[in-house]
Amino acid sequence: MSAPDPVSEQTLRVRLVQRASGLDPEANLAVVDETASRAAQESPPPDLVVLPEAFARDFGEAGSDLAPYAQGLDGPFAERLRRLSESGTAWLGGMFETADDPARPLNTLVLAAAGQVTAYRKIHLYDSFGYVESATVSPGPVEPAVVDVAGFPLGLMTCYDLRFPELARTLAVRGAEALVVPAAWVAGERKVEHWRTLLRARAIENTVWVVAVGQPGPRYTGHSTVIAPTGDVVVEAGDTETELDAVLDRAAVADVRRTNPSLSNRRM
Repeated sequence: MSAPDPVSEQTLRVRLVQRASGLDPEANLAVVDETASRAAQESPPPDLVVLPEAFARDFGEAGSDLAPYAQGLDGPFAERLRRLSESGTAWLGGMFETADDPARPLNTLVLAAAGQVTAYRKIHLYDSFGYVESATVSPGPVEPAVVDVAGFPLGLMTCYDLRFPELARTLAVRGAEALVVPAAWVAGERKVEHWRTLLRARAIENTVWVVAVGQPGPRYTGHSTVIAPTGDVVVEAGDTETELDAVLDRAAVADVRRTNPSLSNRRM
């Protein structure tokens, strides 16, 4: 009898935290601690907890100065996630990070796993639908981020990045088997349908899991979602504050890619 395939047995327990961040960073850290306290009491605890974009401190009113709320990867938010990750659960969430232009911080995802911190800086800024994110935020370098959490390769994207299929494809080609998308997807006409459609498209065209965690209404759309590599919706929230759980399975990626080898069939 052959040995089990370790990839086929690899799963990732993910918790999606659809909570609103406010304008008080200390209050937001208290929400992180509350979430961590509940997770620590579970057996087994989640492998990964995902918070929305800008969770360390919300954007505030359009055009608000975000520079006073920028911090480094050794600052309070990243350090809290790093410390929490020492227990074995990885944490991912968004903050504003100090940048070369002190007036325009970076919109950064912090991933803390096993006591180590890595970061992804949002590439595509939300200069769309009447909003101009680039007025107060610096774009990140064009450096797609694929990271490993508990043996599961994840590609990181932030909110508006979802509208750019070339980023998702690059992450998949570089080995990502799940795309994780923290967001503050602004509410508005057709916005929920755009969100749902784009999430499913990114999963189907790249044969990957998609884990999308948004801030709730009324300002944002909510609808945090997990999409399987088949394009099926595994779990989806409404627009109110909630938490969702899902288990990602690497075997599901392998199965879909055997049936639909679209990545290997590409000619462009």
